Amino acid sequence: MHDIITQLERKQLIWKGEKEAEHQQTLSTGFPELDQKLYGGFPTHGVVEIQSISGIGEFRLLTPHIQHTANERLLVLINPPGYLSAEYLHASGIAPQRIRLVYPQTPQHALWAAEQCLKSGACSTVCLWQTQLEVHHTKRLQVASEKGHCLQFLFKSTSEHVFSLPVSLSLNLSPHNDGIEVTITKRKGGFPRSRFLVPMGTHWPELALAKPCSTVIPFPMQKQG
Repeated sequence: MHDIITQLERKQLIWKGEKEAEHQQTLSTGFPELDQKLYGGFPTHGVVEIQSISGIGEFRLLTPHIQHTANERLLVLINPPGYLSAEYLHASGIAPQRIRLVYPQTPQHALWAAEQCLKSGACSTVCLWQTQLEVHHTKRLQVASEKGHCLQFLFKSTSEHVFSLPVSLSLNLSPHNDGIEVTITKRKGGFPRSRFLVPMGTHWPELALAKPCSTVIPFPMQKQG
């Protein structure tokens, strides 16, 4: 039985328990609430799966991490939806010349580009928006990220896969009036965590709806006497 468990661990088909997470190297996400739940932050390498509908601030959740790492090595975005704002990058302190945009023509080319960037050693972070991904694809990305010591973020919708991919970390995001609600559905060396709020108002007030005024105006009372 021990040999079978060892083989499954080597193939990254099962994870060890909670104690291993204490020794895992991490980088702060820039959000104290998220760092606490992740026991320090994002892993320094591996594949981080982000399941979310598009346009709820999912990329901004990575901005503090990118601010810290993009000036050291390149940030590569593969098939991002919409257009990347140079003004936003400049205002966030991210040098646009450190960013590479890649638009492959096929999903196979996108996976190949991600793998090459991950293992090149020239990149700190690779973000891939991909709808067609299998278990063996994820394993190749994991190996490449370890070789290049680069972190891979994989963006996909919540309904694209009914099976679990062998990733280092999986986050499920949903919109909230004050920011983003996060559920940790998988964490290497740990267990899933219940849903919690990552507030965005401190960093970007425009992403949080204004709370209603709590001031109560008393109804004027008639004077007696």
